[in-house]
This record gives sequence, C-alpha cells and structure tokens, in this order.
Amino acid sequence: MGLDVWLLLGAVIVIAAIVAVRVAHRSGLPSLLIFLGFGLLLGESGFGLQFDSPELAQQMGLIALAIILAEGGLTTNWSHVKGSIPTALVLATVGVGVSIAAVAVPVHLILGMDWRTALLLGAILASTDAAAVFSVLRRLPLPSRLAGILEAESGFNDAPAVIAVVLLSAATSPSLGVALVEVVFELVVGAAVGLAVAPLGTYALRRIALPVSGLYPIAVLALAFVAYAGAMLLHGSGFLAVYLAALVMGNSRMPHRAASRGFAEGVAWLAQIGLFVMLGMLASPSEIPAAIVPGLVAGLILVAVARPASIVVSALLLRLLRVDRLNWREQAFLSWAGLRGAVPIVLATIPWAATSVNEGTARFVFNEVFVIVVVYTLVQGPTLPFVAKVLGLTTPSEARDLEVESAPLEELNADLLQVRVPPTSKLHGVEIFELRLPSDAQVTLIVRDGRTFVPAESTRIRVDDQLLVVTTAACRTMVERRMRAISRRGKLAGWYGEKGT
Repeated sequence: MGLDVWLLLGAVIVIAAIVAVRVAHRSGLPSLLIFLGFGLLLGESGFGLQFDSPELAQQMGLIALAIILAEGGLTTNWSHVKGSIPTALVLATVGVGVSIAAVAVPVHLILGMDWRTALLLGAILASTDAAAVFSVLRRLPLPSRLAGILEAESGFNDAPAVIAVVLLSAATSPSLGVALVEVVFELVVGAAVGLAVAPLGTYALRRIALPVSGLYPIAVLALAFVAYAGAMLLHGSGFLAVYLAALVMGNSRMPHRAASRGFAEGVAWLAQIGLFVMLGMLASPSEIPAAIVPGLVAGLILVAVARPASIVVSALLLRLLRVDRLNWREQAFLSWAGLRGAVPIVLATIPWAATSVNEGTARFVFNEVFVIVVVYTLVQGPTLPFVAKVLGLTTPSEARDLEVESAPLEELNADLLQVRVPPTSKLHGVEIFELRLPSDAQVTLIVRDGRTFVPAESTRIRVDDQLLVVTTAACRTMVERRMRAISRRGKLAGWYGEKGT
C-alpha cells in the first residue's frame, strides 16, 4: 500500500477511536478494550494486516508508556498527592515484590510453570497501569488522599516492574542480592535525573520568551523525554525519571501551563490509541483460546491473592514505620483498584523479544497476559464506582480542578476549583458569606438547574449546585479544607472541631 493509503487508514482509525472513547465514557466500558478490538480487527484474523515483530512492539510500547507517564505527571496535582508519596512508594516497591512472589508461587504449584516463567509472569503483572488509573479514578469522587495514593503508585511502580522483567528475561538471571542492588541503583539514578532536569527546564521556560505560545507545550514534553533518555543512557530508570520530571514541571508556575497539560493529554491519548491497536494486531486470535483457562486462573490469583496481599503487607509495614494508617475500607478499595492495562502487555513483549527466553513460552505468556488484561479490566473498571460507594469512600463534594487557559489566572498565581453539592452535604442552605473563605478566594459563579449566575453574599447554596471558586495557590489548601468541613458539619463546623482534613 502507498503512503496515502496508510495515512487514510491511520486517520480513520484515530477518528473511530475518538468516537469509541465517547461511547466507552457513556457506557462505562474501558476504552482500551475497544482499541484492542480495533487491533484484532485489523490483524491477521481480520483485514489481514501482518504485524509480528515483538522487538518493534517493545520499543514503540515503551515510548508510548513514557508519553503516558509524562502526561500523568503533568496533570497530577502535587497538593493532592504529596501526603500520599510515602505510602505510594511502599506500594510501588515492597508491594511490587510481594505481588511478584504471590503470583509466582501459586502459578508454579497450580499451573506447573517453571520458577523462572512463574516469576516472569508475576513481574509482568505486578505494575498497575497509569493510563487506566488516571482515566478511571479521576472521574470518581474519591478522597484526595486515596486518589493520590493510587495515582502516585501507578506512576512509580512501572519502574521496578520493568527492571524486574528485564532482569528475569536476561540470559543469566542475577542472584537476589545483586538484583536488589541493581534495582536500587536504577531507581536512584532515574530519580536523580528526573529531579535535576525538571527545575532546570522550568527555570529556562520562565526566563526564555518564546515567540509562539504553542512552542511551550512542545518544549515541556521534550524536556520530559530529555529526562527519560538521559536516565536510560546512565543505566537508570527512564520511567521514574520521566514521571518525576513531568510531576515537578506540571506543578511549577511556568508559562502556559494549562496549554502544556492539554497538549500532553492529547498526545497521551494518541499514544494510547496507537499502543493498544498495535498490541491488538500483535496478538494472534488463533493462539488465545489455549491461554484462556491458564490466564483466568492466573488473573484470579492476581486479583484475589496477590494484589490484596501486597496491600496488606504494605499497610502493616507503613503502620510499623508510623508513616500511614490504612483502614480496612481503604485497603479493600486499593486491592480492587489495581487496574491492569497496556503496561503488562507491553512488558510481556520484553521476554518475547529476548533471545534467552524460549519463543513458545514467551508467546504463551503474552497470550495469558492478553487474556488477563481483557477479562479483568472488563470486570474491575466498570465496578469501581459501585465498590467505592459500597465501602463509603465517595466524596461528591470534593473540590476538583478546572483547567482554564487564562492569562489573568496565571498572573494572579490562582487556581479555579469546582465544588458540587451532593444531597448529603451540609453546604445546602449555607449563605455565601457564611463560608468565610479567605480574602484571596471568591465564589465567582454558581451553576443551578442548567443556568449560571453570579452569587451575592446572601445567596443560599442548594443541593446539586456547582460552585466555581477562584483561589490563589497560597490559600488553596485552606479553601479546600473549609469547604470540606462545612460540607460535613455545616456552617458551625469550626465549633465542632471539624478541620476538613
């Protein structure tokens, strides 16, 4: 086929995928499954387009994951995740190790896999998927602490999982001690590179006046890849470097920050579409039936044993270290919310591309992982809102960011927040002046019954109202806590000792 035909085909796939995102959003079906379906339709059992290069799939997949992690870091609110970082780091390190072992042992005993393959499968499945977590959880009204743990964990745990898969796919696997030293070294180097590139890049962007505003988003994404490639050249973790660099830049006051986030989000969606379609084309439908039963068994072990075990062990360690206390409801939700997506499928291409792993074994592992991702994403993703509600973890009145590209907001160093008033909120009946927000914060607009108006000091807040609050960055935390406190205890929240934390 000529270049024009390929361009037309690619454009049609992207447009169809964008329509599919809308359908998936309304139906609750994870969009990644639709993208994988497009790939299967285009592949050998559909339109017959041949793609059988695990090496190319691995290289393109890792680049796509780096883009997705960069977008995740840029759009993560540091004020929401900073208190969750220690917990997320434990889940992303100790939790990953526990998950690998908790998958490998039952798989070895039940499915009869040799130890190396069982450990390899455990390592491939150990990482939660950043794209799946960001796309699903950011639509859920979860407490900021719990959402922060899940977001930060999904950003951090790719790095240890990738290192473990690479080590287990090598011709000679190192001893446990050597492997741990190598993991620590790569993580430290990756963190150092990411934390070095981001401040320097942000400083340069603030000092250099670019002639066109559209260049700033491109520069931000390029800086993220400077961190990724730099860490890889120094034998560090590129994934950790790109995530940390993007996290720092996304939470720094730099020109056209909202536009940079929007650009990164668009590029990340394009990367997701291309990644899942490519992985769907790589899969061979004729080989998948043989992997269904083993895949379902391994997936059940992952969901019912390994993920809960990693959460429980991490929670016990956090309690012993007096770092954090996760109650049983939070542990239950964290166990169920360990979404898998593109990451395990991409990681499964690493042993397939390695000459040291038997090709038949590697293809079978890939097919197993494909089955696990499809089935358990279909089971877990749509049920997360129900699980959160049953566990009593939903917080509909939690303030959310609204991204607005506005020069006045940037000049004022201000943020725009959206607060919805749910039926159970004690914000109902409170007058605007009774909110007693800091002087640098203001309720600028109320959306009620499909209409908008500017509130007066005496305007009473009603159930189902949406409040738009402009606040400076310095008093944002105070505003969020005040709104949370009144939502819980009413306008006399202070008298009851409610701080909104």
